[in-house]
Amino acid sequence: MSVQPDALWINISPSLLRFDRFLIRHLSHQVSIAQWEYFQNPDEPSSLDIALVLLHDYLKSCQRPIHLIGHSTSGLLGLLYTRQYPERVKSLTLLAVGVNPAINWQAHYYVMYQLLPCTRNMILAKLVQNLFGHQERNCTQNLIKLLEQDLNFSPSPHSLYQQATISPGGVSVPLMVCGSQDDLIVDSMALKGWKAWMKEGDRIWECPHGYHFFHYYYPQLVARQILKFWHLAVCNEDSTHHEEINRIF
Repeated sequence: MSVQPDALWINISPSLLRFDRFLIRHLSHQVSIAQWEYFQNPDEPSSLDIALVLLHDYLKSCQRPIHLIGHSTSGLLGLLYTRQYPERVKSLTLLAVGVNPAINWQAHYYVMYQLLPCTRNMILAKLVQNLFGHQERNCTQNLIKLLEQDLNFSPSPHSLYQQATISPGGVSVPLMVCGSQDDLIVDSMALKGWKAWMKEGDRIWECPHGYHFFHYYYPQLVARQILKFWHLAVCNEDSTHHEEINRIF
């Protein structure tokens, strides 16, 4: 029988997974962490609903609650899951997810596409600068290709025809929200907006630099903060459990 991992990294953007791997590697040095990936079939509608069902199918096999973590839209899926099935989640860690959780880089893309008299390639080039900072020409072109793949093959609540909204709000399990001070997609105001929904033990942390993919540029620093949060979440859970036992007896 396989051993259940302590944490689960959610990814529904296969083309962007390479930016997660350094952080996953650092986390795996301290905890057992698994990766859950969703590859959208080209014939499927672009919706998070199918991914949500499949994630639940996986987590039903776990014998105890698990730490969930995800970046951007993958984090949004974790948020939606945790709101629906909090009993299966030990804690939730969101990277680059603002208080209005549906706002991601794709939402910015569709707004820019509608408002600016520019080609798709020009808009994506501008978004590369917003997401990663200034890049050399060859690197910019490679990143444009990755963003195009993400537009075409990852589930998204947004399209040219509609911009989805998801209600702000917290979760009943311990919550950590991470971002970067120079992220132009999820800025400091969007990150600090979570304060209105946080309970005791929840945490907001900002990386000094790194843009939208700060966890790629500073994986060791981000891992240190997440591991600290997970440790405190487990300690608080154990303390609550002991208090419940004492009340029983």
